[in-house]
Amino acid sequence: VPNPPGTSTAGRGAGTSPSVNANTSAGARVSVPADDAYTLTDVVARLRRVLRTSIRADYPWEALPMAQVELLQSLAESAPARVGDLAVRLRLAPSTVSGLISQMMTAGLVERGTDPADRRVAVVELSANGRRQLADWHAAHRDRIAGALGELTPGERSAIDAALPALSRLVDRLAGQRQEPPHARGTHTAG
Repeated sequence: VPNPPGTSTAGRGAGTSPSVNANTSAGARVSVPADDAYTLTDVVARLRRVLRTSIRADYPWEALPMAQVELLQSLAESAPARVGDLAVRLRLAPSTVSGLISQMMTAGLVERGTDPADRRVAVVELSANGRRQLADWHAAHRDRIAGALGELTPGERSAIDAALPALSRLVDRLAGQRQEPPHARGTHTAG
């Protein structure tokens, strides 16, 4: 894994790695080695990119934009949903979600309806085709990951398995963070 931009490995020993100071969700200030944050970001980005690229070779429909996949996943978790609620969940502008929904309606992935509690309000839900496409997407990813995991050593698989609960908590923490300007979240320091 390459070294984080703006850092070097020269003279690095215990306690000398550059760090990133950040606030936790509880408001505590913590210092995390920049290498750890950079490496995790890099690995997750590469995993996501390689997974999508490898699956596109076998499944042409996988060209579905990730924003549409995320909208399908959100609707699978909780539907029917209002456009504004989807925008909040996905942290997108309502106009962006409306545009995605229009594209997805044209592709037959979602359907518009009315809110049973307030017939004046439009809601969106997965169509049968959208459910099938999302199930296929999940199966393709699961199969690809399972195949790659099968090529690892038992120790490597155990290490990944042991890391999953912490990674899940990390996702929850990131999802719970409110959007702040970068300068409010933390600063880079050299020690």
